[in-house]
Amino acid sequence: MNEVITMARVIMLCGRICSGKSTYSQQIRIKNKAVVLSVDEITLALFGQYTGENHDTYVERAEKYLFNKSLELIEIGVNVILDWGFWTKAEREAAREFYKCQNVECEFHYIDISDEVWKYRLKKRNNDVAFGKTDAYYVDEKLAEKFGAIFELPDKNEIDVWVKQN
Repeated sequence: MNEVITMARVIMLCGRICSGKSTYSQQIRIKNKAVVLSVDEITLALFGQYTGENHDTYVERAEKYLFNKSLELIEIGVNVILDWGFWTKAEREAAREFYKCQNVECEFHYIDISDEVWKYRLKKRNNDVAFGKTDAYYVDEKLAEKFGAIFELPDKNEIDVWVKQN
């Protein structure tokens, strides 16, 4: 009997902070028989809410670690979901190139939400964080504005699956 071996793949989630990427990743995890790798999960577990000036360094290190860990999982046939936003076009291009060089199939899913829904989710999340109902980053207005300025809306040709959230 000839066994058909299919290579595992990577799904990368693109979207603003608090757009629903982590919720979406859990929704598609079982269907895709995938492991979710989350930068927020690692940085919160290791460093907690307030990392100050070191936050960007910790995030960068976690991303590098998770890119390499994803290759280990793919090598043994496990699909991977990268849950960390890919906020800029340059990040998306670099990630696609990284996997292309490894001969790994990858796709981007963009979580698209309106500003109104986004603001509601930020408020709800911050309330949940304040009352200990979730392990997530508290995002005040200043931080939301900073992250909003960094995010670059993807072009349709960058995205494989466009997920409209309400």
